[in-house]
Amino acid sequence: MIAGAIAGTLGALLGLGGGVFLVPFLNTVLGFPMNVSAGTGLMTVVATSSVVARGALASGVVNLRLGMILQIAAAAGGYFGGAYARRIPEPLLQLVFALVTAAIALIMLSRLERRNVILDGAADAGRFGGCYYEEESGGAIVYRTRRIPAALVVSLLAGSISGLLGVGGGILQVPALNAWCGVPMRAAAATSAVMIGITAAASAPLYYGRGDIIPPLAAAAVLGTFVGSRAGLWFGGRTRARRLKLLMAVVLGCVSLNYFIKAL
Repeated sequence: MIAGAIAGTLGALLGLGGGVFLVPFLNTVLGFPMNVSAGTGLMTVVATSSVVARGALASGVVNLRLGMILQIAAAAGGYFGGAYARRIPEPLLQLVFALVTAAIALIMLSRLERRNVILDGAADAGRFGGCYYEEESGGAIVYRTRRIPAALVVSLLAGSISGLLGVGGGILQVPALNAWCGVPMRAAAATSAVMIGITAAASAPLYYGRGDIIPPLAAAAVLGTFVGSRAGLWFGGRTRARRLKLLMAVVLGCVSLNYFIKAL
C-alpha cells in the first residue's frame, strides 16, 4: 500500500501512471515475476487515471479533443502488448524497459528550459490546441499542437509498451507531446493521465484471464494509489514545469539503471 501511494503520487504528478514506479518495486525488491508485476501495475494505472480524470478535467488543463484522437491508437497498442507479453522472455522485457526509460530521461533533460506556451490568452489555439489558467505564468496561456500523425504513431507504441510492461503509456506520450507536438508539460501530463487508464483497461483483462493478477496484491496497491494520486494532483498544479521535467528525468534514470543491471 505504501509503494502504491508513492507510485500514485509520482504517477499523477508526471502523467506517467503509477506502474512505471510500482512494477520495478514489485519485480526487483519484492521478487514477483515480471508478468505478475506488470498485471498489478496496470491496475494501479487505471486507479491513477480515474482519480486524475476527476480532478484535472475541471481545471481545463486536459485536452480532451487531442486525447480522444490519440486514445484510438493507444488502446489498440495496449491490446497488442497485453496479448504478446507472455511470448517475450523476461530479460528482454527488462532490457526494453531500461532502454525506453533512459531515452525518455535524456529527452526531458534536453527540455528543461523550454516551454510551449503563448502568453496571449486571445491567441488562436487551433483545432487541437488548448488554453488554461496557469499559476506559474500568472494568467491564461495558449498552446498549439503540431505533428498529430507523429503523435498517433507514438501513442501506438506507448500503448504497446503499456500492455507489455504494465506501465502507463505516459512514459512515451508525455515527452513526445511536450518535445515534438508543442503541448506544455502540465497539459501533456494531465491529458496523458486521463488517457492511460483507458489504454491499461484494454490489456488488464488479458492479464487477469491468464492469472497474472493476484487480487490481494492488486487491491493493496490500488488502495495506496488512490491516496497518492490525490496528493500528486494537488502538487502538480503548484509545481514549476522545470521541476516536473527534472523530477521525471531523475526518476526514470534510476528506473533505467536498475533494469539495465537486472537485465544484464
